[in-house]
Amino acid sequence: MIKELLNKNPLYVFALESEAADKFDADKPLFIGVGKVNAAYHLTKRIVAEKPGIIINLGSAGSSEFGRGSVVCCTKFVQRDMNVVTLGCELYETPFSGEKPVLEYGISIDSLQQGICGTGDSFEVNHSVTHYNVVDMEAYPLAYIAKKEGIPFLCLKYISDGADDGAAEEWSITVKKAAGALRAVIDEIRR
Repeated sequence: MIKELLNKNPLYVFALESEAADKFDADKPLFIGVGKVNAAYHLTKRIVAEKPGIIINLGSAGSSEFGRGSVVCCTKFVQRDMNVVTLGCELYETPFSGEKPVLEYGISIDSLQQGICGTGDSFEVNHSVTHYNVVDMEAYPLAYIAKKEGIPFLCLKYISDGADDGAAEEWSITVKKAAGALRAVIDEIRR
């Protein structure tokens, strides 16, 4: 199924050009910028202009659980900066939305480790919670919009850092390796 979807008007989505390098030029990727608002805006704009057959979110992420340099497939997502428990909501639940705190949407790749992605508008350098094991800044709204629009969604994250006090320095060095690792996984899926 995934193999066929990758050949039906796929939309490759990255936050930054540095995460794709030149490995995805032929795929005409969408670069959305950093953060949830940028992600939602740019993806929605592209869907209106040209509804893709599948949305593939690729990029770097931090993790204190998965090894640096590994690629993790995320199929569960939380807004790690959504905290309205004082109004009686569950942690990560968007008030009055009717949505559960954990968004479960996405294609699973059996050969890859599975992750729960915590998306927020901060660069996490002290990851210590257990509700999610991958940290990024864009995946949740991409998965949310894909689900609402009925578009298949694949989210692969290259673990660039440990989401700890060395994350900023590590990320700036290892993000350059993300494109090659992600390209290799996509090429393997296509075989």
